[in-house]
Amino acid sequence: MKKIKNTLLSGLVVLSTSMAGNVMADNWTGYTYSSVSTTAAVQGMKRIADRVEKETDDDLSITLHLGKTLQISSSDITQATGDGIVDFAADLFFSGNVPIARILNLPLLINNDEEWNKAYAVMEPYLKKGFADQGVTYLGSYRYPQQVIFTTFKMDSLDDLKDHKVRVTSPEQGEFVEAFGGSPITLSGSEVPTALERGVIDGVLTASAGGAKNWHEFLPYNYRLPVNYANSAIIANTSAYEGLKNSTRQTLDRIVSEETAQITQDFLVDEKTQEQKQADAGMTIVDADPADIKRAQEKMAPWWREWAKQAGPEHEKALEAVLNALGK
Repeated sequence: MKKIKNTLLSGLVVLSTSMAGNVMADNWTGYTYSSVSTTAAVQGMKRIADRVEKETDDDLSITLHLGKTLQISSSDITQATGDGIVDFAADLFFSGNVPIARILNLPLLINNDEEWNKAYAVMEPYLKKGFADQGVTYLGSYRYPQQVIFTTFKMDSLDDLKDHKVRVTSPEQGEFVEAFGGSPITLSGSEVPTALERGVIDGVLTASAGGAKNWHEFLPYNYRLPVNYANSAIIANTSAYEGLKNSTRQTLDRIVSEETAQITQDFLVDEKTQEQKQADAGMTIVDADPADIKRAQEKMAPWWREWAKQAGPEHEKALEAVLNALGK
């Protein structure tokens, strides 16, 4: 009788342990703003989900949903993550929720990888705090190639922007367009082809790898003046993140760090690939005159401080730290 009792207790311990393991496993809902599964950004998010499940021994799984498959607009991803509607996300349009992050996207402020790394080192604590204030943990970000100018009209100088309507993705890009006599218009990526067809806009600010892949039919000219960078944050709901086991959290952090770096590199490769394809398809591609780039920098530099002053003391402090780091 005693033997049977011990055997029964042992079985209950095994069952209890197994059930506890199942309870401890975390199943997260992931979301990305991008609806195109073949982009470097989405492919990277898929790798994160696959690696996390494998490298945590199924302790954490992430079911990734593409943009527009959930009732969450791109500009609401930060809030949806903070509210726990999703647990994990790629958030490109977060600057409305974390406005100080726009410093990294100011036109002509950051002009190459070295400058980006210096500016990002200054801004990362501000990004973490900005998201933390909304119940969101900032895990890192990947970066798109520099945004350049695609047009329906021949362009080989900034002066050619005058009196033309150009689609922008931020008020800051709009300031750049206005500074050279153009009219900025804000549209979503899906609206651009129709707007071009109808003559609502004459040009677009974007990267070759970021959305203009099939636009050579409407945008026969590309003036490669590097206006600014765009970056997407990788974020998690703070309660969900802090509820993970320490080892799982560390694994997730490591994977995100590795994969965001890879996504950035993949975008750079894709930029060159798409630029060549666009040239082969007949697009006229003109490298910006260095004198034009310098003129644009000189034109925008006073405005950086004006922008920060209007935004408030914290923005002024952060911008000055970035400018010091860049030696500007």
